Amino acid sequence: MRKTLGLLSLLVLVSCATPKDIAYFQDSRNGAVLNIADATPIRIKPADQISVIVNALDPNVTAMFNLPYYTHRIGESQTLTSTVGSVSSTSTGISGYTVDSDGYIDFPVIGRIQLAGKTRQEAVEHIKQLLIDSRQIKDPVVTVEFMNLGFSVLGEVTRPGRFQIDRDYFTILDAISLAGDLTINGQRQDITVLRHDGQEEHIYKVNLLNTNTLYSSPAFYVQQGDVIYVTPNDRRRRDSTVNGNNVRSTSFWISLMSLGTSVALLVLRFI
Repeated sequence: MRKTLGLLSLLVLVSCATPKDIAYFQDSRNGAVLNIADATPIRIKPADQISVIVNALDPNVTAMFNLPYYTHRIGESQTLTSTVGSVSSTSTGISGYTVDSDGYIDFPVIGRIQLAGKTRQEAVEHIKQLLIDSRQIKDPVVTVEFMNLGFSVLGEVTRPGRFQIDRDYFTILDAISLAGDLTINGQRQDITVLRHDGQEEHIYKVNLLNTNTLYSSPAFYVQQGDVIYVTPNDRRRRDSTVNGNNVRSTSFWISLMSLGTSVALLVLRFI
């Protein structure tokens, strides 16, 4: 009887034990220097939506280059979205351009401007120079912002879904934070990043337990359209069976030992 209870207690303790592959950055040391992957800023791609705002001392001069602002809202939760040519607008008050399949936008007065492959700052300098060269504005101040860039997080995270990229340099740690971090059943050493690049789909594996490989990974900086998938661990895969109680699961053995204990207590009552 004591042996049975002892085995049951041991199984309970084992089932509650914390696996070693939970804490991030396990190989990190105080003061260590990491080899970080080349900083990869977001670059404009076809189908991206961007806003372009031109300012100067005389607002009348820049009016022709700035798209109108829309503030009309339908109801409380619906948003009006319209597209005219390469220009798109939403009820948030921001109007923007959709980069066409060849990487161009159709800009007022200037005409078609090639922006695909450029960073946000490179796009700013390019448009500014075109305005100066065409003698439209002597000292323009140009602002370019991304409007629709996002990524998806799937698998063992607290809040799976699609999220927006809100800065030029956006890391996988930022992405995981937005998704509410990994659940206890997510494999920290087996995260897959799917990245579409032109006609190719690239697959990268990320290990959050190893600091050096994480920071040097090509997937450390998230790009628009990335899909991040967190693989479930063995426990989660076992729980995905019909009732989760197969011969490999902890719950199966706990149930079995509980039954054995109950039988043993009944037998002792009649001895």
